[in-house]
Amino acid sequence: MRRGIWLAVGWFFMALAVIGIALPVLPTVPFLLVAAWAFARSSPALEQRIRDHPRYGPPVRAWQERGAVGRIAKIWAISAMSAGVVISWAYGMPPWVVATQAAVAICVGAFLVTRPEA
Repeated sequence: MRRGIWLAVGWFFMALAVIGIALPVLPTVPFLLVAAWAFARSSPALEQRIRDHPRYGPPVRAWQERGAVGRIAKIWAISAMSAGVVISWAYGMPPWVVATQAAVAICVGAFLVTRPEA
C-alpha cells in the first residue's frame, strides 16, 4: 500500500516536471527532486533513471549529494520571486498579501543563497 502511494506521488511529480519542460513558469528540477525522493521509497530503478538523465540528472545529483544549487538556478529563482512580488504590488494586491509574499520570497531566497553552488 505504502509503496503504491509513493509510486503515485513520484509519477505525479514526474508529470509536473515534464509539463515544466514546455512551460517556463513551472520549474522542472524541483519537481524532479520530489519525484526522485518518492521513487527512492517505491522504485529505486526509477530514481536512478532520473539521476542518470543527461540533462536533468546532474542538478538532481548535486542536490541529493551536497545540497547544491547552480548559480544560474539561484539567479533565476530569486529573479522570478522578486518579479512576482513586484507584479503583485503593481496590480494593487492588498498590502498584507504583498508583505506575506515578500517575506516568503526573502526566506526562500536566503535559503538558496546559503546553498553551495553546483
